[in-house]
Formats: sequence, structure tokens, C-alpha cells
Amino acid sequence: MSDICRILLISGSLRVGSTNGALLRTAAAVAPVGIVTVSYEGMRDLPHFNPDDDPVGGPVHRAVADLRARLADANALLICTPEYAGALPGSFKNLLDWTVGGGETYGMAIGWVNVSGPAAPTGAAGAHDSLRSVLTYTGSDIVEAACVRIPVAAARSARTV
Repeated sequence: MSDICRILLISGSLRVGSTNGALLRTAAAVAPVGIVTVSYEGMRDLPHFNPDDDPVGGPVHRAVADLRARLADANALLICTPEYAGALPGSFKNLLDWTVGGGETYGMAIGWVNVSGPAAPTGAAGAHDSLRSVLTYTGSDIVEAACVRIPVAAARSARTV
């Protein structure tokens, strides 16, 4: 039995200069011995979710198969997502929709961080609540101590970490 814990890191933002991506790069840089982090970078390649394209036991788009393989290879998942229009960004919600049929997050330990700036007047409460709703639906093991909202000004983020 291995003492290594593999954590898949997923940013809910597609922006290159995202504070969410910076937080995940920082988490990877400070991960203690025994923790291996892997960043998922394929969100922009995922097709729009359509249940017709996710047949039980049938083939799926290569980007969906890659996402599911990465999830299956992980012991845990750390998500960092912004809030957009009071909820999750559409591209990130699309990623989550693809996880429902595969079942890879069922029972998986998951934590998330919402890094929000002044553009999110609720401090990303909408994204936080939306994520909890989706991950509860998928049967994920939400690690409460690893679910936080951090208000941060964009100018103070570690974009180069």
C-alpha cells in the first residue's frame, strides 16, 4: 500500500492570469512530502455536455475520457473556482456535468477554495453554494475543513507562483 496521496487540482477559471490558478500553483508548490499534485489543464477542450454523448458503457469524447481517467487516478480533488454572475462559471459547470455520468467523484475526498475579488460582492458565496450542491449530488466526500472562501484583491495574488 502506497503512502502517496495524489490530489488532482482543478481551476474553475480559463483565464491565464487567474487568481484561482495562482492559488493552485501555490498549493502544489507547498505540498508536503507524500502529497503528489497534478494540475488538470483540459477544461477548454471539453465539449458541451449532452447526455446523448455519454452513453452508459459507450465511448465518450477524448477530452471527457482524459478528465475521467485523471479523476480515477486521484485520491482527492482540490478545486479553486471564481464566481461568475452569482454562480459557477459555465465552462466549469460543464466540467462538473461530465463527472456525473462517470461516477469518478463518488466517495472522493474533495475540498475547494473560492478566491474572490471586489467583483464578487458576496465573497463568492453563490459559487460556494453551487459547488456544494453539485458535489453533494455526485456523492462526493466534502471535506469541510478544506472548503473556504478567501477574499483577495487581484493585485495581491501570487500570479507568478
